[in-house]
Amino acid sequence: MAKDALMDYDKALELFEPVLGFEVHVELNTKTKMFSHAPNDFGSDANTNVTPVCLGLPGALPVVNEQAVRYSISLGLALGCSIAPSSRFARKNYFYPDLAKNYQISQYDEPIAFGGSVDVELPNGRQVTVPIERAHMEEDAGKLTHVGGSTGRIQGAEYSLVDYNRAGVPLVEIVTDIIYGAESDAPELAKAYVATIRDIVVSLGISDARMERGNLRCDANISLRPRTPEGQPSAPLGTRTETKNVNSLRSVERAIRYEIQRQAAILADGGTITQETRHWHEDTGRTSAGRPKSDADDYRYFPEPDLLPVQPSAELIEELRAALPEPPAERRRRLKAEWGFTDLEFQDVVNGGLLVEITETVAAGATPAAARKWWTGEISRIANVNGVEASSLVSPENVAAVAALVEAGSLNDKLARQVLEGVIAGEGTPQEVVDARGLAVVSDDGALIAAIDEALASQPDVLAKIRDGKVQAAGAVIGAVMKAMRGQADAARVRELVLERAAG
Repeated sequence: MAKDALMDYDKALELFEPVLGFEVHVELNTKTKMFSHAPNDFGSDANTNVTPVCLGLPGALPVVNEQAVRYSISLGLALGCSIAPSSRFARKNYFYPDLAKNYQISQYDEPIAFGGSVDVELPNGRQVTVPIERAHMEEDAGKLTHVGGSTGRIQGAEYSLVDYNRAGVPLVEIVTDIIYGAESDAPELAKAYVATIRDIVVSLGISDARMERGNLRCDANISLRPRTPEGQPSAPLGTRTETKNVNSLRSVERAIRYEIQRQAAILADGGTITQETRHWHEDTGRTSAGRPKSDADDYRYFPEPDLLPVQPSAELIEELRAALPEPPAERRRRLKAEWGFTDLEFQDVVNGGLLVEITETVAAGATPAAARKWWTGEISRIANVNGVEASSLVSPENVAAVAALVEAGSLNDKLARQVLEGVIAGEGTPQEVVDARGLAVVSDDGALIAAIDEALASQPDVLAKIRDGKVQAAGAVIGAVMKAMRGQADAARVRELVLERAAG
């Protein structure tokens, strides 16, 4: 793949205004699929969660999942949308090798929710209101696995395998209106917007929102238009590209930044932008061309003849409205106060996209301080090294278990970091890693005293200094003891015992 020419980011922003739009797909965590009674379970053996409806067999008819409709209305309300008194499903015709009937049941001109907005807070404190055009119900496609080749993509593959387990999983697609005014904050806005949607769906309890599993993914649209002198009309909107199925917060931010630099270089050189889908490559930090981007007319939408319109009652809408959780901005303010975090500490949590993880870790029994420490510290460090999201490495329950072992004195921080590494490597629960690796803190005073006496005997000058009142000299003995115990000692307890032995 030839490398694209890239313009310096700041220079690109001098010449062009970025114009954004996002389509976020949210898989709903209903027990069954959108139009059949097949289980909606992640991780099952391939092609086991299927029915004749999933396989598009002749005579198989879809039936709407009532819980998915309720979830969709709740999400629409949380996005500040109006709920349509009547909405209709449509057939979206396209070549779908991973949908056996070769069309997707979606909604087109009659979505269930429309006309909302979401307030998004950026890392620099700036507040941006993102307009929501619509949120509509549809079904997910299956999963293709391309075998052979070096990239895992269809190009160069020897053959492809189809898993229909995901085909028919309930989705809500949230489509923004055109977003102007992001300017240099465009990449950060992309990340913060997706994180805000993730917070909303998790707080509603309607999706697991695990981006690494594809429960929540983003199609990021970006175009550039030339800047015009002050007082003159704005230039026409540029041609957009759509980077498809970006499945991490970090990747959304990087993809938008890359596309701004790539498109700016093409336009400044007199070239034109192709309206197309593009693929994001996490390993190289680049996008590559996919297919020419289709417009709505190309999909030949028509009303789904096998499904009646969805007509929720006013009573149902008000019932779901009354059950809405607090809005994300209010929730953040409340959590910051409850947790006692400083502005900087809380901003680290928000910027890292870790609000959900820390909330769930606290709910699992950890203190807020401990939860923040491990998620924004060691776990984020490992995530950055591996280029993945911190949330994909370890569960909040396991982080809370590590924090509990530290609180109980069974681990010190050094040992706890090793335990986390073991959990992330798939070695088991924190306690299983402690047992298997023999990482528990040595709490036997007898063993500690033996190591202290040996260290004092080998450093008689240090012993003399301690007895002369130079207590800081004990640090050399403590270090020797910690080394002898392979770091598996409580340093505070070792210090107490060193001073006791020296005094004796």
